[in-house]
Amino acid sequence: MNTHTAHIQTPLGIARVVSDDVGILEISVLDEKFDFVNSENVPAVLTDCIIQLEEYFEGKRTEFNLTLAPKGTDFQQRVWSELNKIPHGKTHSYLELSKKLGDVKAIRAVASANGKNPLWIVTPCHRVIGSDGSLTGYAGGLWRKKWLLAHESPVKQQSLF
Repeated sequence: MNTHTAHIQTPLGIARVVSDDVGILEISVLDEKFDFVNSENVPAVLTDCIIQLEEYFEGKRTEFNLTLAPKGTDFQQRVWSELNKIPHGKTHSYLELSKKLGDVKAIRAVASANGKNPLWIVTPCHRVIGSDGSLTGYAGGLWRKKWLLAHESPVKQQSLF
């Protein structure tokens, strides 16, 4: 099966988007230096994903409508499915997710699956926080998690001028 790759400049760095002929496999933010050309020829299969990500960062989109095809275990798939149910502007704790999956003792496994989420932003693992409200680990870096939560906050900062 063919894979397709495109890149997009975001406020948080360059994101790489990978798909096969079925759906989106991966969306990740790159920490390493990457020579990116804004006029990169985006494969047609990824065009809608790139447009929706741009709309998200412009504040025009709160939900994604994409065909997703992430690779993972059955348990990871269940966790990622629950992540997709967390509404824009809301957060859940790892404990809440464990309860929704039917096993409060699975909190570490839930956290591990959350950390292995291959679909940055679209499957919103950044919306999962500690039970005490703290920003816990985030594969993209806590500064990005903080930025994303502020970007999605229902209480937007308003200019005083």
